Formats: sequence, C-alpha cells, structure tokens
Amino acid sequence: MVMIQPTLLSYSFNGPPQAALLDAESVRPDTILLLDTFFHVVVFHGETIAAWREQGYHEQEEHAAFRDLLEAPQSDAQLIMDARFPVPRYIVCDQHKSEARFLMAKLNPSVTHNSNLDDGSGGGGAQVNTDDVSLRVFMEHLMKLAVQT
Repeated sequence: MVMIQPTLLSYSFNGPPQAALLDAESVRPDTILLLDTFFHVVVFHGETIAAWREQGYHEQEEHAAFRDLLEAPQSDAQLIMDARFPVPRYIVCDQHKSEARFLMAKLNPSVTHNSNLDDGSGGGGAQVNTDDVSLRVFMEHLMKLAVQT
C-alpha cells in the first residue's frame, strides 16, 4: 500500500509526530517531514530547522528538545528500513536543496507559481514549480464533466 499511497509524518515542537497530507502546504520551515515511499525514506528538514542545525544548536545542552526533534525522524526512519526488504534508499535533505526533489515530486502542487498568493489567506507551504494542476483543480474539472448532459 505504501507504494501506491506514500506516508508523510510531520515532526514539530508542538507534540508527537502527526500524519500529514501529501500536499505542498505540509512543507513548513519549522517542521521535519518523514516520507516513506517504499523505495525511498526521506527525512526533510524545513528551512528554519536546517539553519538551526547548521548553527549547531542541537549540540548545546540548553537545546535538548531540538536535539530530540532532530533524532526522532531519524530513529523512525531506521525502524522502517530495518523492517523492509529490499532496503529503501535513505535520503536526508533540507528545504530548497537539490535532494528535496525526492519529497517535492510526491506532493500535490496546491501552491504553485500560478496560485494567487496574495489572497490574504496566509496559507503556508512551499511553492511547487510545475505544469501539473493541483488535485483540487483536477477534481473540479472532473465533477464538471461528470454532471454535463
């Protein structure tokens, strides 16, 4: 089932890991995402998390919660890989870096360069550069065709 519908978990300071939608709006600078596509296990660090890691906050004693946040998806990824044959490719990446494509390619492009980003909704998520339409637009067109006489 994971091959057909990959799983995405979101790790943040706000509580335990939560299931997240495979949508561009799930990508946030202050979260870590764990994507399991059966053949790939991707640990994706948001922009803020990656910057804090590069500055070495996880090595400081007063930032033990941040260190735990960094370790949680890695240990969960290891559990997934230990239980699977063939062993999936393990990828650790940061937002806006080249290997982030392994995650971004699996997401619904609900926020694209064609989206109206100034609608005042303040919706987050990462912008996906694609020619594909979002799932919402696809479903609207499908419903329109289904009810035509």
